[in-house]
Amino acid sequence: MGTGYRELAAILRDAIQRGDYAPDTTLPKQDELANEYDVNVNTVRKAVGVLEAEGLVTPIRRRGTVIRARPPMKRLGKDRYAKSKWKYGDTVAFVADREASGRDWKPTDQTQTVAKIEADREVADALGVIVGSPVYERARLVKDSGQPTHVLASYYRPADVEGTPIVDPTPGPAGRGGGFLVLTLQGLEPDTMTETFYARMPTPDEAEQLELPAGEPVMVLQRRTYTEDGRVVEFARGVHAASRFSWTYTFKIPD
Repeated sequence: MGTGYRELAAILRDAIQRGDYAPDTTLPKQDELANEYDVNVNTVRKAVGVLEAEGLVTPIRRRGTVIRARPPMKRLGKDRYAKSKWKYGDTVAFVADREASGRDWKPTDQTQTVAKIEADREVADALGVIVGSPVYERARLVKDSGQPTHVLASYYRPADVEGTPIVDPTPGPAGRGGGFLVLTLQGLEPDTMTETFYARMPTPDEAEQLELPAGEPVMVLQRRTYTEDGRVVEFARGVHAASRFSWTYTFKIPD
């Protein structure tokens, strides 16, 4: 056949996307693919490397080249923050995503560490404090069926959250209704939010923490949460595995 590695990668990519190879199964061994497509093993190795860089497959020791499951979880837009969920119900944002995606969840899917740290410039600018001022950081790692999906760290002025469930490191949401209800009970009800997203390649620590295959990018979230009078009561930074989410927004088109 004389196929080059890019052509072979395209053939295998099409087969994966058609479903010829089911998620979590393995591709045939490289020598078998070489025989099937009349190429040498080095060509197969380079073609598989292309698929790995695209996030379609993952080489796993003693298993082979595994087809990655790609059932992206819905990450709702503004609907995930609806007050009907956390103020009048018991559904925090990550749970809203799970329920919209038809996935089971348990409180311990979210773990966190809480610490009082010095604000860096980004945090200080968002919260309107001096660089180096003490702030609370509530850093969460969220998993879906044992697989990490994202990390999210929220930052607060100590005076706003001292002594509340927000600074309790117990795994799971910060009590019924989560952090937004806690802020509401503090007289700091969230009213408006600004979210900014951008994509980049992960740092080595992020790739390890999120268990990312080679070549997978991350989606970075920055969020500012405001009260009705415009006071920022939370600044959040999140890093999401790009292949594990689809981002869904429904809104009325402005005039």
